[in-house]
Amino acid sequence: MTVVRSKSAQSAPSSGSGATHAASTESSEAPAPLRFPPGFVWGAATAAYQIEGAAAEDGRTPSIWDTFSHTPGRVLNGDTGDIAADHYHRFRDDVGLMSDLNLGAYRFSVSWSRVQPTGRGPAVQRGLDFYRQLVDELLARGITPVATLYHWDLPQELENVGGWTVRDTAERFAEYAGIVGGALGDRVPYFTTLNEPWCSAYLGYGSGVHAPGRTDPQASLKAVHHLNLAHGKAIGVLRSVLPDTAQTSITLNLHQIRPLSESAADLDAARRIDAVGNRVFLGPILDGAYPADLLTDTAHLVDWDELVHDGDLAEISRPIDLLGINYYTPTLVSDGRATGGADLARNDGHGASDYSPWPGSEHVAFHLSPGETTAMRWSVDASGLYDLLMRITREHPELPMMVTENGAAYDDYVSPEGAVNDPQRIEYVHGHLAAVHRALADGADVRGYFLWSLMDNFEWGYGYSKRFGAVYVDFPTQRRIPKRSAHWYAAVARDNVLPGLPEEAGRS
Repeated sequence: MTVVRSKSAQSAPSSGSGATHAASTESSEAPAPLRFPPGFVWGAATAAYQIEGAAAEDGRTPSIWDTFSHTPGRVLNGDTGDIAADHYHRFRDDVGLMSDLNLGAYRFSVSWSRVQPTGRGPAVQRGLDFYRQLVDELLARGITPVATLYHWDLPQELENVGGWTVRDTAERFAEYAGIVGGALGDRVPYFTTLNEPWCSAYLGYGSGVHAPGRTDPQASLKAVHHLNLAHGKAIGVLRSVLPDTAQTSITLNLHQIRPLSESAADLDAARRIDAVGNRVFLGPILDGAYPADLLTDTAHLVDWDELVHDGDLAEISRPIDLLGINYYTPTLVSDGRATGGADLARNDGHGASDYSPWPGSEHVAFHLSPGETTAMRWSVDASGLYDLLMRITREHPELPMMVTENGAAYDDYVSPEGAVNDPQRIEYVHGHLAAVHRALADGADVRGYFLWSLMDNFEWGYGYSKRFGAVYVDFPTQRRIPKRSAHWYAAVARDNVLPGLPEEAGRS
């Protein structure tokens, strides 16, 4: 068959030359308070493997992240998610914390191998019961549950027979979506199919810095298509089991891509990364077609006509109600053949690897923008979030959005007085919320904002060395300490107003 080719072979959006990758365009002066629309959703997000622990309890079997984290050399310090933040046993207290922080919604993910240990067949009711109890506790506290079906923890048994490189995994995911939707759909108004399939495909099967740790560009592209297909099939199943009022979505970590210069080579590098990073998902999901330039760029790696079957694109492009957008930092690129070495030439800040997570774009180099960075060495630039929201607004004005992850890791510590002061995180979130407000004023339909993360957790390949949480977790004791940023965010959520940034909340 012939793959439908879209006309979206345009260059990646560019904001100009050198000035485009300067630090945030938000004003450095303390802005006036900004009021958000009535009903704007204020939340926080987590992921199952990062917080739950209880890795072998109540029928749960290993996921690819259990296997990966237990493989020597894969995760910093040999850390695993075996215990993590022990949320499985402490979820009621954690929901109490959410209530104290005035959260209107909580975005959590469901562990596939806790619900369906082999990735096929009947559910384990003890696993479903955990999520039923979590949802009931949230609702009792007046917090809206937002369920993500997949945040990277594929059952290991499915990986053993090919994982996301084989079509059958998409079928298995649809079956699993039906199980979870049937169990929780009467109480959960929002369902997200996949979180950041870019990471699942390219970091898991391309650069190998995430589970399952493969380094095969062809496999990563096959994984992309099967993840897209899994999303579409799951939407179809969810629509058959959920109430008409339920809203379905997918969450993408869209990249705000900027060329290092306006040279033709750097502009083409940005186009390539936009194709393999953004339009490879946006094209089939929202337009029913893979972009023509992507197919050309990667034709030497995969036979798209063989990979994409008749009916796949119609399946993938089933309508969704919302688009989730995760954003942390912009992506600054150049043609590495012209610029030589670069700060992040191989890993784009996602972990060291000799293999590229950008198939067909291995010559593209990645650079740190000048200015402030987080503990992840990610540039702080809120204008990138505004640009992304406005891009979707221009290209798909009918599609509502939520910012489903945004936040920053810093080197947090407990003071002698027992407090955790994190003024840099307050400044980071303030700047990004101001960018969301600006996008709203300019016509973007943004329905909510979810802080990443509710609490410190297992940060994938970085183990417990990076802290994104609003709540500090002392992992040896599992003590929770709301950081200064948590109290600040609680006031924003309570008042639906972003205050002017206090002088004392700036950098220390």
